[in-house]
Amino acid sequence: MPVNPSDPRVKRTRQLFMQAFNDLLGEKRNIYSISVHDIANRAAVNRATFYAHFEDKFAFLAYWMTEKYQLILRTRLPEDAAFSPDNLHVLVQTVFQFLVRFRQYLTPGDKQFEPMLENAMQKELYRLLLQWLQSGPKQRGPQEKLEATALVVSWGIFGSALQWSREVQARPLESMVEEVIEVVTVNLGAFWEQATG
Repeated sequence: MPVNPSDPRVKRTRQLFMQAFNDLLGEKRNIYSISVHDIANRAAVNRATFYAHFEDKFAFLAYWMTEKYQLILRTRLPEDAAFSPDNLHVLVQTVFQFLVRFRQYLTPGDKQFEPMLENAMQKELYRLLLQWLQSGPKQRGPQEKLEATALVVSWGIFGSALQWSREVQARPLESMVEEVIEVVTVNLGAFWEQATG
């Protein structure tokens, strides 16, 4: 039976797993050598409890990455932050900075986890953009169009940041952020007018 993520006991148990994993990561300095057994042992719970929460290590890692990313976003944008040019700038800048830091922590053995961790980040970016689109003033248009817009824009932002983080950053962060915002603004044109008009 799946656990209820909003149950306080579930939240506490997952927090134990997160703390255990972060501690192990600090010690071992790579993701690939940390096993489910290691995480459960460090959290002082049995493996059956781990598997009641997560299907496998990959599911846990996706959860860990999403939580880590959300935590950093929450320090820069309030949970109820609405769409605005300033908030968009903070969001895009955070994605770029997060990806650069994320790459510094990966070891060659961790490459297998890279696509899955990146996917977790992009999904969270999509969720936030869709939330902004859905709660905009005078929001119009079918849900499918909002979802398509959030999908295209989230991949545009994320893909640009990912590509930039993989290369030697010859172009300054702020210049890249401004260029991405310019393109994103065109894609969000109608919504932008609603939100600022």
